[in-house]
Amino acid sequence: MTENTIKVAIIDLYAGIVNQGMRGFQEILDRYRTKNNLNLTYQVFDTRGANILPGTDFDIYICSGGPGDPLSSETEPWDIGFMQLMDELEAHNNSAAPDKKHVLFVCHSFQMMCRRYKLGLINKRRSPSFGILPVHLTVAGKREPVLANLSDPFYSVDSRSWQVIHPDEKRFTEMGMQLLAIEKERPYVDLSRAMMAIRFNDYFIGTQFHPEADARGMKMHLMTEERKQEVISEHGKDKYNDMLERLDDPDKIMHTQNTLIPNFLDEAVQQIIAKGEMSIAK
Repeated sequence: MTENTIKVAIIDLYAGIVNQGMRGFQEILDRYRTKNNLNLTYQVFDTRGANILPGTDFDIYICSGGPGDPLSSETEPWDIGFMQLMDELEAHNNSAAPDKKHVLFVCHSFQMMCRRYKLGLINKRRSPSFGILPVHLTVAGKREPVLANLSDPFYSVDSRSWQVIHPDEKRFTEMGMQLLAIEKERPYVDLSRAMMAIRFNDYFIGTQFHPEADARGMKMHLMTEERKQEVISEHGKDKYNDMLERLDDPDKIMHTQNTLIPNFLDEAVQQIIAKGEMSIAK
């Protein structure tokens, strides 16, 4: 058992909207703690709903998805506070401090970070994207440790009304960032492909899909009449039935859930181990 505690902050951006994401993050952390025999704790912060933010004393940060427009909240106190926290974490990571802070951004928070760095166009989709959809790796994505052991394409849950498209290659180069994954190409539809995963820096990484999603939560969503009609309208009835079948495929979203966030946690925890503060049972 480890002597030191690994502290994880979960930043909740759902603003009180009922969701499966927060359960997904916590269950992944619970499994990871048990599997690796770690003294790992986590705390949830209702950032968007109550403007409560963690300090910089956590080891790992997971920032959730959430509803609505990622552009409209830029002057709201919670958004300003969130970006100030990111400033502080970046300054800490750029200093000589050995305890670097690893941050994962999912969907809405990913879009906010793309806004922060001006990496592309953020706009509202013609219709909501919802379902179990393929995600394609870029050349950089195939070398990314957090995406290791995922196939190309791999499958994950996509749930968004907004999107980040048209990557600004000059900005990516100037800032040393890497586009890791993109949306499936649809040659029969004249639409730009969304950026689905980005390595922002050595310690910040984000996905526009939901790596925390599992079959249980997805089935609850897909079986509601509203979501069923959204998927059928966007992809057709055959694709809707195909998504239901994919829920039972261990190589699809369950593999992504069991792989991506644990890989991210491995990177952060191994850094702590390298400092000689603890050991990990594998």
